[in-house]
Amino acid sequence: MKILTEHIDVPNIETIDVFMKHGGYQAVTKALKNMSPDEVTEEVKKSGLRGRGGAGFPVGMKWSFLAKPEGVPRYLVCNADESEPGTFKDHYLMAKSPHTLIEGMIVSSFALGANTSYIYVRGELMYVIHILEKAIQEAYDKGFLGKNILGSGYDLDLYVQPGGGAYICGEETALLESLEGKRGNPRNKPPFPAVKGLWQCPTVVNNVESISATSWIVNNGGDAYAAIGEGRSTGTKLISVSGHVKKPGVYEIPLGITVEDFIFSEEWCGGIRDGHKLKAVIAGGSSVPILPAELILTTANGEKRRMTYESLSDGGFATGTMLGSGGFIVMDETTCIVHNTLTFASFYHHESCGQCSPCREGTGWMDKVLHRIESGEGRKEDVDLLVDVAKKIEGNTICPLGDAASWPVAAAIRHFRDEFEWHIEHPELATKPGAVYMRPGASWSN
Repeated sequence: MKILTEHIDVPNIETIDVFMKHGGYQAVTKALKNMSPDEVTEEVKKSGLRGRGGAGFPVGMKWSFLAKPEGVPRYLVCNADESEPGTFKDHYLMAKSPHTLIEGMIVSSFALGANTSYIYVRGELMYVIHILEKAIQEAYDKGFLGKNILGSGYDLDLYVQPGGGAYICGEETALLESLEGKRGNPRNKPPFPAVKGLWQCPTVVNNVESISATSWIVNNGGDAYAAIGEGRSTGTKLISVSGHVKKPGVYEIPLGITVEDFIFSEEWCGGIRDGHKLKAVIAGGSSVPILPAELILTTANGEKRRMTYESLSDGGFATGTMLGSGGFIVMDETTCIVHNTLTFASFYHHESCGQCSPCREGTGWMDKVLHRIESGEGRKEDVDLLVDVAKKIEGNTICPLGDAASWPVAAAIRHFRDEFEWHIEHPELATKPGAVYMRPGASWSN
């Protein structure tokens, strides 16, 4: 079942004429001429669509929280920053089929009563920004943007705003600060953006994939969308696959397929590269807990793990992880978990805005200690020190960057503690180029 990528390989689908030949902008016509804003919101609620940027919060419910004071403008902001390492599905969609997002922006803005909306794209993706700006101009020329769209009396202006390339601006309130021209520091909540967001006006911030799905929901109904997937994980999900698989790339999957099928079937990733075995997977981008092969394929209860919000999180962080943003990173037995964890820790240390002491100082400590272990100068107490520092960061910061920095370290030690200890106990081996610890008796070891 393809919802967002059904026509993505059609030649010239990035142009509005080709996009419209394949059903594009029918949702705009239907919503603006035949539906009220509340009816559009109700269909999104019925669909069960959850935020595809990482949090997984129901989109329709988030829309219903939007304050609507008389005479005060409202805004829809698309979070296209996509700064999570391992995640690249949003800019793939925008580059290949920009009108899919633009149509979703119009439908969603109408539902929210927003007359000005923004797409915030990370600054490194200038080629995507140029594609979007060209597509937006085409939408204006066809009468889908601007004044009195399709004679409905509804007005909408849509702008693309380049970001400054900071990971922290993927957090919605830091994004709003950046959009206002300020330093991208997260805000204290409450008040939430739904009450006081962009320029202190009611604002909804949604991910690219979330907004793009609304057009299909308007065309086909919320019940049809809810019929796809499993349980509360409805619809399809774009997954960014990287690492040691035969077929990396972006896949649109119906939620509910097993992780085993996703990794090993020819329809999806095609299995692990020849001559190697699965060691570990990070299922939802760098900030979610890593799981060893035995836990990413099977839950602690012995059930096959599925590509759903609920199944991946089954068992909590003791034995589970998160679907997150869908940044699916696959590692075979040649991967050094310590080196991988250091890479992530260094990234979060660099990207911390420095506003909260636990994050500012703690990410630096984790980076320093992991570097010490990886370089062969680790101490016996370092592993427990890392766990302690991670605990002191988690839950003690204004925004989730603190959690995002602590979870990868805590999970790596939880599941691969013996590998960290081996680095400390055998520095002469661990520091050899290409040296990787082979866990005795593990299903993935040689």
